[in-house]
Amino acid sequence: MTDTKASIFNGKTLLITGGTGSFGNAVLRRFLDTDIEEIRIFSRDEKKQDDMRHHYNNPKIKYYIGDVRNIQSVRDAMHGVDYIFHAAALKQVPSCEFFPMEAVRTNVIGTDNVLTCAIEAGVSKVICLSTDKAAYPVNAMGTSKAMMEKVFVAKSRTVDPEKTLICGTRYGNVMCSRGSVIPLFIEQIKQGLPLTVTEPTMTRFIMSLEEAVELVIFAFENASAGDIMVQKAPACTIETLAAAVKELFNADNEVKVIGIRHGEKMYETLLTNEECARALDLGSFYRVPADQRDLNYDKYFKEGSVERAKLTEFNSNNTTILNKEQVKEKLLELEYIRNEIKEWESGH
Repeated sequence: MTDTKASIFNGKTLLITGGTGSFGNAVLRRFLDTDIEEIRIFSRDEKKQDDMRHHYNNPKIKYYIGDVRNIQSVRDAMHGVDYIFHAAALKQVPSCEFFPMEAVRTNVIGTDNVLTCAIEAGVSKVICLSTDKAAYPVNAMGTSKAMMEKVFVAKSRTVDPEKTLICGTRYGNVMCSRGSVIPLFIEQIKQGLPLTVTEPTMTRFIMSLEEAVELVIFAFENASAGDIMVQKAPACTIETLAAAVKELFNADNEVKVIGIRHGEKMYETLLTNEECARALDLGSFYRVPADQRDLNYDKYFKEGSVERAKLTEFNSNNTTILNKEQVKEKLLELEYIRNEIKEWESGH
């Protein structure tokens, strides 16, 4: 991957919207030591930007205060940008559920603003980050992300991909990112509290931040306009995840089942049945090409697919299900987990 990074990012300027988040930091760790010329962090949180400024202390990083809801602030950050990773989003299920219009303003209108400005500025490639909650959405967060996908697919049709190529990625739960249950489990272990589990048999895809970055880079290198790229992530039950965290910390906290919360699913879907009908298997990834039919409605009434009935969806129940040992192994790949275990053991 080093040669690829050197060739495609050499001397280029990358803008990351929502760049102070977990994903933005993972991208920084990945690219700071390459030949990339500049990484722009665009976000509305000046405190997090200041923390990053002191943490990295690197002249390659430029910070832009703004909000994707405000198109002029986005426009002001676009000058000279070659590539965009669009990660800005409201992603907490409960907060989006209570304030759905806020999710619309950031996730839907904000995405349209970023793409409008990118096209205006002649940005070469834009990768929009989506979530498994956008497939068969049952909550406001997932619905707004599903609309975000519709927006970038539609927008991709309005511009020559040779000038601005717009595509996206969709992935499941990122371990230890903001809002992840794993840091909550660790905090509950530290405080001697029960580990709160919504429903033991609930399944979730799991991947690391580094894998999320790899998916975005894979999309960057391989996607066509309007594509959604999906990684074939494994999954585990919440019960297995809690048991794995407990064993890693050698803890004996009880596990308390609190029930499924508002807007939650028993399992997540990365590819719907409809998408499976046209998805291309690329080995470790799926590519979902955009539906390129036009508004000639005759096509919708006269043409169909007899293969559709034979296909299934790709979800966290029918992917590879990891056992406790495999989950522990995956968790130990994370520096965050290793550091937390070391700190925990030194205090006991």
